[in-house]
Amino acid sequence: MRSIISKEQETKEPFYVLDLGVVSALLDKWTRTLPIVRPFYAVKYNPVPALLGSLAALSSNFDCASQAEIELVLSLGVSLDRIVYANPCKPGSHIKYAASVGVNLTTFDSKEELDKIQKWHPKCALLIRIKALDDSRARCLLGSKYGALPEEVTPFLEAAQTARLNVVGVSFHIGNRATYSQAYEGAIASAKSVFEAAARFGMPRMTILNIGGGFTAGSLFDEAATSIKPALQAYFPNEPGLTIISEPGRFFAESPFTLATNVIGKRVRGELREYWINDGIYGSLNCILNDHATITCTPLACNSNSANPTCKGEKSYSSMVFGPTCDALDTVLTVHQLPELQVDDWLVFPNMGAYTAAAGSSFNGFNTAAILTYLSYSNLS
Repeated sequence: MRSIISKEQETKEPFYVLDLGVVSALLDKWTRTLPIVRPFYAVKYNPVPALLGSLAALSSNFDCASQAEIELVLSLGVSLDRIVYANPCKPGSHIKYAASVGVNLTTFDSKEELDKIQKWHPKCALLIRIKALDDSRARCLLGSKYGALPEEVTPFLEAAQTARLNVVGVSFHIGNRATYSQAYEGAIASAKSVFEAAARFGMPRMTILNIGGGFTAGSLFDEAATSIKPALQAYFPNEPGLTIISEPGRFFAESPFTLATNVIGKRVRGELREYWINDGIYGSLNCILNDHATITCTPLACNSNSANPTCKGEKSYSSMVFGPTCDALDTVLTVHQLPELQVDDWLVFPNMGAYTAAAGSSFNGFNTAAILTYLSYSNLS
């Protein structure tokens, strides 16, 4: 980052660094920990082409939610069998597009969605999305919007059978930033009951179980795997021809990205230090509001303290950090300890790849989409 700042940042715009070594290490971690589960990276978390290209080269699969995301993944040369169109409610034109290019696996959770699929893509293989029974400990709940209720499963399967649509499996999602790994066990048990219901109706044997997302790298992932593996063994032991997939997004996107922001303003009020930076709540740091993110930052005082840019050992002050827009909501940090910084110093935010730039705006003329991403590679093997 210091090299980028000194050599390529004359305009002092915010920028990202994407560590492709971390991406590779995360995929290795997934393969070692959950070898029987094929990951389909959820593109919506971060569609930066360098990340997608790296994952594609490492043989990852992709969860797309729109025509634009499918187009982006296909442009990387990814084969059609590595894409799931995992949006339970899709515009008809997007379904028609998926049919035209041969994306043949999607999700549904209503009769109305079945009607659209029958009209625009009747040969598509389907996953019935069910509501996870316990998503209460996820920071971002999805069950209020998606997932068939237990009493809806039978009518939906019957409707699919009547329409001669091919339901090949079950999908669920326990919610984003899930902190209760036991929720997977209940959801896997519910999925098994759907497999059994389909068999009772004389439908072809289901062959796909999609255990969704909600994974965070680190100890929470290990806890989730500890819950998932015995649940799969208990409810799907030696299931012939079963493919188990998932839709991790944050797991692969969050930790490889670091955001650098420039201090563009300062105000001193007694012992309080107030700083303005050139990215904020309406930009990359929208994750604070939209994704319930807890962020941290470290100083990089390349301008005012080049001999000690990390300010190690320096006195710290209670500080506030604001984004660049004219809205008071654009407050990034309150009562945060920082050393004395000056205009043109930098604040660096780690773990900034999930629902950051992807959900940013151009409010007040600060265009999140224009933020550059630089590539690095740390050898973590």
